[in-house]
Amino acid sequence: MKKHLTMTRFVLVLALVLVSLLIVSCGSSAPATTAPEEAAAPTTPPEPTSPPEPELEGDVVRGGLLYDEWWAALGVDAPTDDQPLWATQTTNTRSGADTWRCKECHGWDYKGVDGAYGSGSHQTGFTGVLNAASMSTEELLAWLDGNSNPDHDFSTVMDEVALNTLATFIQEEAADISAFVNDDKTVNGDPASGKALYDGTCATCHGVDGKKINFGSEDEPEYVGTLAADNPWEFFHKASFGQPGAPMPAGKALGWTMEDIADLAAFAQTLPIE
Repeated sequence: MKKHLTMTRFVLVLALVLVSLLIVSCGSSAPATTAPEEAAAPTTPPEPTSPPEPELEGDVVRGGLLYDEWWAALGVDAPTDDQPLWATQTTNTRSGADTWRCKECHGWDYKGVDGAYGSGSHQTGFTGVLNAASMSTEELLAWLDGNSNPDHDFSTVMDEVALNTLATFIQEEAADISAFVNDDKTVNGDPASGKALYDGTCATCHGVDGKKINFGSEDEPEYVGTLAADNPWEFFHKASFGQPGAPMPAGKALGWTMEDIADLAAFAQTLPIE
């Protein structure tokens, strides 16, 4: 009996020892608690960055209309006074609303004094806008809203959306077309391809001979052929972007390329001028 009790006690002690070892083993596998002084240092906040440059708004077709008679594109009254910068030149004698048209200073070819408006009755001596594509958004808008020159402030006649739309056009679409329109007013294009475009899109309104609409007066008529022959740079712009205030399809909106516009202009030069 005594021997049996001794054996039972031994088994109990052994069991207690095994339980103790199991507890210690489990405890050692648990992750150690990090001491307060060893806690990870707070992450350093990132250095502040400059705000992103504002994006220009508006489509380039509408911007092309604003480059022309912007008041017709916006549905507002045309200005009657001269644009303030107009007084700094004396070679162009136009007045009133004409002096507010971007094209009157910078030309239909966007080259200003270095282009077709470098001489003749439209000469002003002002620079073109072809180099504006290299300007930042802020720089270009500063020229349009008067921050760079108070006399070139168009924010008095256009809202912010219109200014951004015009800026978009100047940056993205005021392209050099000298590869298509030559100094002697001839056009490098395929008249046959241009005829297909004209017959499919333009003839309905302008007639097969281009004389259905007179842009001029009874005494001095101007038709599609007249414009194409006399001012192919204007023809190129209007065929690309349309006529302000008129339901004229814009070639850019139709997906026409610059080559397509050149083909159209080449064909238009075959139409009667009077």
